[in-house]
Amino acid sequence: MRHLALSLTLLLLTGATAAQAEEIGSVDTVFKLIGSDHKIVVEAFDDPGVTGVTCFLSRAKTGGIKGALGLAEDKSESSIACRQVGPISIPKPIQAQEEIFSERTSFIFKRLRIVRMVDLKRHTLVYLTYSDRVIEGSPQNSVTAVPVDRATAIPVR
Repeated sequence: MRHLALSLTLLLLTGATAAQAEEIGSVDTVFKLIGSDHKIVVEAFDDPGVTGVTCFLSRAKTGGIKGALGLAEDKSESSIACRQVGPISIPKPIQAQEEIFSERTSFIFKRLRIVRMVDLKRHTLVYLTYSDRVIEGSPQNSVTAVPVDRATAIPVR
């Protein structure tokens, strides 16, 4: 009972998503007679703290009856590519390392996360995606980087 209370508290604390993903498209990977097929979904989201950077995320989504009911656990595999899609500007100071996206990938315990890191030496924004659970995470991850023109300041708090 105590573990359940702790798990629910952690879920509520991490439930806010800093950015909203927009589905770009998907491909089916496994046919399911009942419910939607298993698929790979490609989503895009704009970095909430950096104007001009969009991240594209591909990940597995479980179909079937459990997937339709929101009870399935999506696989930990994902890939990310962040790109400059316009002039980069950083209107307010950003953290040197900050979670900018989080989405539930199982009923309660598993989340997909994206963390932005600032590499000041190389004047680059680094984006890492990974999956974690309340008890145990996965070492599977993907990383991408967006170089920022040296004329554009990267204010870090």
